[in-house]
Amino acid sequence: MDHTMFGVGRASLETSLKKATRRILPLLFICYFFAYLDRVNVGFAKLQMQSELGFSDAVYGFGAGVFFIGYFLFEIPSNLILHRVGARRWIARIMITWGALSAGMIFVSGPTSFYVLRFLLGIAEAGFFPGIVLYLTYWFPSARRGRITSLFMAAIPISGLIGGPLSGWVLDAFQGMHGLAGWQWLFLIEGLPTVALGVLVLVLLTDRIADARWLDVGEKRLLENALKRDLPRHETSRLGSALKNSRVWTLSLIYFCIQMCVYAISFWLPTLIKAQGFRSNTTVGLVSAIPYLAATVTMLLFGRSADATRERRAHLIVPVMMGCIGMAGSAWFPQDSVMSLVSLTLAAMGVFTALPMFWPLPSAFLGGAAAAGGLAMINSLGNLAGFVSPYFLGWMRETMHSSSVALYVLSAIALLGAVLVLRVPAKLVNC
Repeated sequence: MDHTMFGVGRASLETSLKKATRRILPLLFICYFFAYLDRVNVGFAKLQMQSELGFSDAVYGFGAGVFFIGYFLFEIPSNLILHRVGARRWIARIMITWGALSAGMIFVSGPTSFYVLRFLLGIAEAGFFPGIVLYLTYWFPSARRGRITSLFMAAIPISGLIGGPLSGWVLDAFQGMHGLAGWQWLFLIEGLPTVALGVLVLVLLTDRIADARWLDVGEKRLLENALKRDLPRHETSRLGSALKNSRVWTLSLIYFCIQMCVYAISFWLPTLIKAQGFRSNTTVGLVSAIPYLAATVTMLLFGRSADATRERRAHLIVPVMMGCIGMAGSAWFPQDSVMSLVSLTLAAMGVFTALPMFWPLPSAFLGGAAAAGGLAMINSLGNLAGFVSPYFLGWMRETMHSSSVALYVLSAIALLGAVLVLRVPAKLVNC
């Protein structure tokens, strides 16, 4: 073997991967930033709309969570359509419709309209996240996906880091302007940019390596060959086989456990912080940025470490256990604002980091149509936690007049998720 030529090939592949990263990741990151912001900004809107519209905690929890029923029902069909028509057109469609519906939340006037619009928003967004995970497998080999997925999913905590202070400020600064409440301005200001981004996706996104005009022939060949070397790892390429695969169901349950904690934080963090005595919505927004800032740093560090060591199990179990301890700690110190915030920060660092550490596992053995359907199935079943978690926490707050019992339950669910990771075969967690 000509080791000089091999060295040049490796250097060229690295250059090609960096070029693809610079071209693809910034746009996808911005898209997911607004996707997550539009999904969870209802947590800040609650600080005003609950009292103005007379919503109970249970009504809010159900409305926040019903998004995921629509999401669940249309997730797999949406991802299969993306696989067939291409990411550029389908992701643009998703973003334009969900941006319009998110802005349309200004018309909520009672529980029924709240439920209907949240349900439709879930339908509109269905397929976006697993579609992006699938899309990344078209461009990046498995050895790079931990880092790439972490960079992409850093949009989640950064949406909280930036969106929290922004949302709190909008609630206070725009209240009553032109006859609209602050929460109505919040939906409008954070929803309309997504429509514009959808149009931008049509212009800038490239479906596959072969279509990339910004890569030369040699760079395309290097990337395609790197992906071909991954193909033998795909044990399941047919959709029917993926849906019958016990590993898919185990991974779905693990993801459900992680998401139970993620959505408890995403939808209830402003309320939990305000309960510690912070009265100004702007202050609540600024304080809420602390857990998200810490989660962003942790997520990026774990992503780099996982790819460097090619080890996935410990890199998933450790953050899930951080979430478990953090949830329990926030329940243990309900009256101590400092320790409660420290605990919530630890929980956020753990569960948000667990998200990108999870996704290289299913993509290691799912390929072709099985990847489109299997990834969507795992995401849709896992995201049912988005319905269960906020509704459960709202119901428990209303019934027990405290969040502590619910947080202990969520801590136990995170522990279950960590135990289930131990059942995942070693060849999937070391890839």
